[in-house]
Amino acid sequence: MNHATDLYPPVLATSYRMGFTVGEHSAGHMRRILRVYLTRWALGHLADPATLALTELVANVVRHVPGRRCSVLILREPHGLRVEVADSVPGAVFAKLAGPLEESGRGLALVEAVTDRWGVDGTAAGKTVWFECDAEGAPGRA
Repeated sequence: MNHATDLYPPVLATSYRMGFTVGEHSAGHMRRILRVYLTRWALGHLADPATLALTELVANVVRHVPGRRCSVLILREPHGLRVEVADSVPGAVFAKLAGPLEESGRGLALVEAVTDRWGVDGTAAGKTVWFECDAEGAPGRA
């Protein structure tokens, strides 16, 4: 296999992890990576909700994490997909109810609306915000 030109190996690992310093356009790159994995795992039908949720989590890092460093973990699970975005800012994440005229504050509400489960795991080194999308049988999935 030519590692320089063969972008889609025949067998793809069941996980992807990478550390990033994110910026305004980083979510687009991460969405493309996520779509490649979902396609190879025959989970392409999860691409729309999963990429939207990932975009929101990355946007939160861009807005709220000094230095904008995070790591992203994409996992193929028996039930479907799990995505984790970890950063070095300790503390809980709260879903803010945005008013009708506010331009921000809807991100985690969107994550909740388009995924089957989501949550926050705190550690002494920071926190991990995660979501899961079920492969089949989940409400709202075609």
